[in-house]
Formats: sequence, C-alpha cells, structure tokens
Amino acid sequence: MFNEVDRPLVSVLLPVRNGGATISVALESLIRQSFSNFEVLVLDDGSSDASANIARAMGDPRIRVFVDDLNRGLAARLNQGIQLARGEYIARMDADDVCFIDRLKKQFEYLHSHPEIDLLATRAVVFRGVDELVGLLPFRATHEEICATPWRGIPMPHPTWMGKASWFRKHGYRTPEVIRAEDQELLLRAAPESRYACLEQVLLGYRQGSFPLRKVLLARRQLLRAQLGLFYQRRQWRNWSLATTMFTVKISVDLLAALPGCDKLFFLRMSGFVPHDVERTLWQVLSRGD
Repeated sequence: MFNEVDRPLVSVLLPVRNGGATISVALESLIRQSFSNFEVLVLDDGSSDASANIARAMGDPRIRVFVDDLNRGLAARLNQGIQLARGEYIARMDADDVCFIDRLKKQFEYLHSHPEIDLLATRAVVFRGVDELVGLLPFRATHEEICATPWRGIPMPHPTWMGKASWFRKHGYRTPEVIRAEDQELLLRAAPESRYACLEQVLLGYRQGSFPLRKVLLARRQLLRAQLGLFYQRRQWRNWSLATTMFTVKISVDLLAALPGCDKLFFLRMSGFVPHDVERTLWQVLSRGD
C-alpha cells in the first residue's frame, strides 16, 4: 500500500459539488485500482450535502479532502487541485463516474513509455442509472486524428484524462470560467503546443443523466465563443466558419431532442455496440460501490 508521506506518481483531481449520492462509488473505484501509487484530491466546491464527509469516511490515507465552504466554480477548483497536486502526472475524475480497475495502471504505463505525449485519454462507456447502457463515446487514437476537426470538438472525455503535471501547470483552466466547456477550451487552446493520445481500451464508466436542454445550450454557446476567439487569433477562417455551421446544426438537433420522446437524438453520438466484457466490468464496478 502506498505510504501517504511519500510523493505519489499520480494525483487524481476529483471536484465535487453536492455529489453525495455518487461520490462513494467513484472513490471506491479508485481505491480498488491495480495501480496504488496515487493520491486523490477531493475538491469540494461549497457543497450543501455530505460529499466531503463521505470522502473522509472512506478511510483511505491517499484521499485528501479540501473544503472552504465557498462556491468558486469548476475551473477554479481544478486550478486549485493542479497547484496542490504532488504527482508527476495529474488525472481527472468526476464524482459521478467510475474507473475500471486498470485505468491508472494502463495510463501511467503508456505515458511513462511515451514521453512525447502530454495528455492521454481512454475510451469510455456511457450509462444511465444503474442498469441502462447508452453506448461508447466517440474515439480517436492519435493526436492528428483527435485534432483533425477542432470546429466539431476534440474527442477526449475529460474524466479519463491523465497527463504531465507540468502540462497542466503550463496551460491551466481559463478564468473567468468557460462554463460547461472548460475542458474543450483547454484542449483547443493548448493543442498547438501539445501532443494528445487516447487508449482504445474502455477504462471508465461515464454517468449520463437525462437530457438537460438549458445546460446543453449554455455549453454550446460557451464553446462556440471560445472556438471563435481562438480561431480568430490563429486566422483559421475555415475553422471559424465550420464552427458556426456546426453550432447551428447541433442546436437544431438539441431543440428536436427536447421534444417529448425524442431525447435519443441527443445520445446518437454515444451509440454503438458495447462489448460484453465492458458491460460486465461496468456493472461489477458499480455493484462494488453499493
């Protein structure tokens, strides 16, 4: 077992706001990792529930809980975690998702053997509730493939990220916050000076709630504003135009998905066959957190 007085190799940032219903399952999936040399930084953002107490009650010395009773926003909390992290690598995790047992091991081994890579994601399976599979999130493997269509978005699921701590400290999250698009803004802004990659293996379960139209529209607007600003600075006029067109298309689909019985339109990008071993592993991880 990793000794908390040693410097960990990996620091996992887990921001939370009122995540008491799911945080124990998320933390349990981390505690059971086959790779043990890590710390978890639970960054509470002014929760009014017992999120912080639940994290403390896990009883694992690798879990560090930070509470100041303020609601500073997600980007501020992530930047706080980046500065507090002691690991050589920093990983992301959300309080409602779950890691498969080899996630940290596979990512650490890949980054250690590929020093040219700054940020590594993995494939993720999407689920709803405790018994509904949605599908797999879009996947691209290499930096060139990942960054080929920046006007559409960069397919690197943020809860699967692990990268060099130096990369996170160099680029950081933008403040004031790009609400609900902070990760995409960071990827777009850092891409010209970075190398990204994504593992083909599914190593995370991504919890998807119901279709939240207002939040989705806010995310679309914030991302478009960030895209247009960056593409303008870089004189990437084709990307500027395509981002505007894609925004219009996505908004049209979102409005249709908000109609009764049509929410499946929103989840089309998450569709696809889920291998039986991935499905079985997901339900096993979820059941162990009960």
